Amino acid sequence: MANEAMRQTWAQGGAGWVEHETIFDAVFAPVTAAILERDAPAPGLRLLDVGCGSGTLLEAGARAGADVVGVDISPVMARAARARVPSATVLVADAQSADLLVEAPGEPFDRVVSRFGVMFFDEPAAAFANLRRCSAPGARLVFACWRGVAENPSFTAGTELLVARMDPRPEPPPPGAPGPMAFADGERLRGLLTAAGWGSVAVDPFDFTGVYGSGDSDGVAERMAVILSTSGGRLARAQLEPRLGEEGWASLLEEVRAEVRTHLVDGVVQLPGATWLVSATNS
Repeated sequence: MANEAMRQTWAQGGAGWVEHETIFDAVFAPVTAAILERDAPAPGLRLLDVGCGSGTLLEAGARAGADVVGVDISPVMARAARARVPSATVLVADAQSADLLVEAPGEPFDRVVSRFGVMFFDEPAAAFANLRRCSAPGARLVFACWRGVAENPSFTAGTELLVARMDPRPEPPPPGAPGPMAFADGERLRGLLTAAGWGSVAVDPFDFTGVYGSGDSDGVAERMAVILSTSGGRLARAQLEPRLGEEGWASLLEEVRAEVRTHLVDGVVQLPGATWLVSATNS
């Protein structure tokens, strides 16, 4: 079955994102704002959010008066999005292959958006072509995706200490493999969109600072929650906690907290983020 590996990954991993959705929304707020500035949802427009997660962009689109539809491969994510945005239609489906206008009947979409939701297709050219087929002439595609790991300390800050203790260590995925950094190569991404029939393709760097914590919180606890809820953190815990024992695991986590504290800036944890902000037109 297409995309089965990612279906299983997000069936297990979606719960952590839902549990900590307020943290992720705060950290990724600059990215959300940049997408919405390009996307400009408005009354009378039909909007599709691909990999909608717990519904951040759906909520913004509904608030702007758009008719919003979300699709996510994770049932737990879709449930959270439905609860957050009751007016939205939220599908549990693979946007790579699903006939989205059959599953969510209505007019073709005027806007297709995504915040870190399009990097997990095992056949990205087919996925982008499928999204174009359900879009209206002149429809706008706007999404954000990560650049490389070296430019994104949020993928290593704190986690490196966990990975260093694992045996065997997880192998890094090959370039272009489905996953967060699938589109680190901006020219490859541009080629995939062009081959799928999208026009006026713009692949622009967008850098931001992800801020953890506010008010009375320095963000260390929030960063730790994110580390342990993602797939790498869950894998590290499953492997290391039984081997190290309760005290050893607690000691390792304290080392991780100390490393996270080295990223305190003005009293809160701050980590730079490097993304592509992408837009294209169904011409």
